[in-house]
This record gives sequence, structure tokens and C-alpha cells, in this order.
Amino acid sequence: MEQVRQVVTAHTPYGGLPYADRVREVEAARVFHWLAAGWADMRAAGWVSPAYGLMFVAIGLGLTAGLAWAEMSYLIAPMIGAFLLVAPLLALGLYRISWDVAEGRRPGFGRALTAWRRNPYHILTAGLILMLYVMIWARMNVIAFALFFPYVSMSLASFLQQTLTLDGMVFTLFVTVLGLGFATVAFISNVTALPMMLERKVDIFAAVLASAMAVARNPRTMALWAALIVLVTGVGLLSVVGLAVTLPLIGHASWHAYRDLVKADDEP
Repeated sequence: MEQVRQVVTAHTPYGGLPYADRVREVEAARVFHWLAAGWADMRAAGWVSPAYGLMFVAIGLGLTAGLAWAEMSYLIAPMIGAFLLVAPLLALGLYRISWDVAEGRRPGFGRALTAWRRNPYHILTAGLILMLYVMIWARMNVIAFALFFPYVSMSLASFLQQTLTLDGMVFTLFVTVLGLGFATVAFISNVTALPMMLERKVDIFAAVLASAMAVARNPRTMALWAALIVLVTGVGLLSVVGLAVTLPLIGHASWHAYRDLVKADDEP
């Protein structure tokens, strides 16, 4: 029996790791196809996709103004990072739109906003976990600020004054490296998880395992995809309102990434 187990494991992708046989190996060039397909979905959806993007732009501007008013401007940059951490959850409606386009259904704004109802318990669980993750990220930034600037008030003027000092540069580098670590974990666990939970009603554990295996089997492709997400989102941030286009584009493209990377349930 032990010999049979060893033979089976030896011929199973990645030593029999969960979901390793349920994901495909995809060439790096496919990431550009995902972007093109995402753009096609935006055009097919009409006003629905830009309106969905504008909604989150408005929320982001409101949060930024609120942090500045509360003299917590040191949290503005971390909150931009936090937005990227929870982006897969926020893009749930965009996945719904792309799915409707693929199935020949007419996309609707209401259907996008209520996409979570397809798998409410597990999607809400994922949302709570992501919110906790963001809270930890924000708390880490507050602690870092207090450690680097123990005698500096947490106001916008004080924050800007410290930015170009040596301590300010070291603080920025530290927070950047910390953010990269948080973003990497979020990307690996969520790159295909939320679209999968929307379509198949699986739980968060199965979805995260599939996402991790998709990254493990496609390291170069997924590294390029992560870089493109940062680049496209960064371009949108430069004009703020441009996020109304770049956010839906990445959301729709992420749906096509999921469909390319994760096999259908009935696929051998």
C-alpha cells in the first residue's frame, strides 16, 4: 500500500497538493489577452462599468478627505494600499458583469451591486477576513509612524515636513517593504479566489487553495500580471478620475484570468 501511495504521489502534480491538478499552466503572454478581453467587456457593458468604477472613486475621495479632516493624513498612503488589498472583493460586481457578457446576458448595475448574493455566506466571510487584514495593515502603519516619529504630531503639516528628512525616507522605505509583503500575500490568496467563489459557490478555503496553486504553477505569468495591475492602477491614480476606467478594466481582466487559470468543474 505504501508503494502504491508513493507511485501515485510521484505522478501527481506538485506531490498531490490540493487543487494542483485543477489549475492550468498559462503562458505569460496571456496577460495581455486578459487586458484586451477586459476592455471588450467594458465596451459591451456600456455605462455600467464606468459607473461602478466612479462609485469607488467617490468613496476613496471621501475617505481621503475624512482622514485629512481628522488630522490622520499619515494614513492616506496606507489606505491607498489597503484599497488594493481589498480590490478583489470590491471588484465582485465587475466579475458579475463579465460573466453576464460571456453568457449573453445584459449587464445591470443592480446585478453588479448584489453579486455577493450568489454565494453570500462564503463571500461575506471572505470580506470579513479581508477587512481584518486591512485593519492589521493600518495598525502596523500607525505603530511604525509612532516608532519612527515618537515626538511628532500626526497632522498633515507635520507629516509632510518629515517626508524629506532621513527618518522620513527610512520610514517610507520600511512601509513600502511592509506593504509589498502584505500585497504579496493578498495577491497569492485572492488572485482567483473571489471570481471562483462567485461562480461556483465554493468556500473561502477551497478558493484560496486554488488561487495559491494558480500562482505556484504560473510564477512568471502571475508576477507579470501583478506588475500590470500595479502599473494600470498607478496610471489611474495619477488622474484620480482615471480610476473609473482602470479599476473596471483590471476587474474585468481578472475574471478572464480566473477562467484561464482554473479548470471548470467538469473539465478533466
